[in-house]
Amino acid sequence: MEALNKSILDLFRARKVKMRTHLASKSMTYVIDFGGTSLCRTETLIQSEFPYLYKGRLMTDRFKDEVVLVTGASRGIGRAIAGRFGAEGATVIGTATRAEGAANITKAWQQAGFRGRGLALDIADSASVRALEAELRAAAFPTILVNNAGITRDNLLMRMRESDWEAVININLSGLYRLSRLCLRPMLKARAGRIINITSVVGLAGNAGQTNYAAAKAGVIGFTRALAKEVGARGITVNAVAPGFIETDMTSGLSADVREGLLKDIALGRLGRVEEIAAAVAFLASAEAGYITGQTLSVNGGLYMG
Repeated sequence: MEALNKSILDLFRARKVKMRTHLASKSMTYVIDFGGTSLCRTETLIQSEFPYLYKGRLMTDRFKDEVVLVTGASRGIGRAIAGRFGAEGATVIGTATRAEGAANITKAWQQAGFRGRGLALDIADSASVRALEAELRAAAFPTILVNNAGITRDNLLMRMRESDWEAVININLSGLYRLSRLCLRPMLKARAGRIINITSVVGLAGNAGQTNYAAAKAGVIGFTRALAKEVGARGITVNAVAPGFIETDMTSGLSADVREGLLKDIALGRLGRVEEIAAAVAFLASAEAGYITGQTLSVNGGLYMG
């Protein structure tokens, strides 16, 4: 352990970063001084070699004064986004459609040492959104909103049921309207805020068998641009992130042939990782992105370059 501690110190000294460490059982606290700004994080000691000590990342507390609401945070991209904000000090409210999913989010946050909790929310139901508003009013409204929740009901248009069309539009587009409207008034009053909407490469390029999903996700882009114009004068930015094909439980079931066909069209030759989407969202929520609004950031490995 002493040798490990010395090797880590040597690495940081080489970068002219002052660092103090405290070891207790299997955890380590870093206090890093970047020109007078101290950033403190405690993580689990899981490996014997740097940089895998922190699962490959050393987080800061740059969002420690922010309250972040992430819809659809029980798995996949939403889970990664919520975890990224939690790891950077934010209070994170993650929503799931069912109470069980919300409880699992709360448990995961507690185990990770994050601030925040899970809440049940059906973004297709206005009554459920009003119940969320009451919860937030009793605690704190978000300063950063990430509209991530969405569904697919794929089929060729001539075979698509009207209920499948309506479900996708209601959740993927109308749900965005409901949550943005809920969070906007406190942001307008504070003259600050970030709204980040998760769209898709399908909303940009289209995809056979997904007319409902493509229409909804293209609508998200138009919504993003219009709202950005409405609220920019109040210091609120509104942007979108358009993921390509990402490694999630939804793509893990793809056959080898289908996967190979997808990879041929992706310039980087691989599927994306949920952490890469989370990083893009965190950037758009940061102070560094304060002069960016109304934009769609594509994170698709070169699948679509339009």
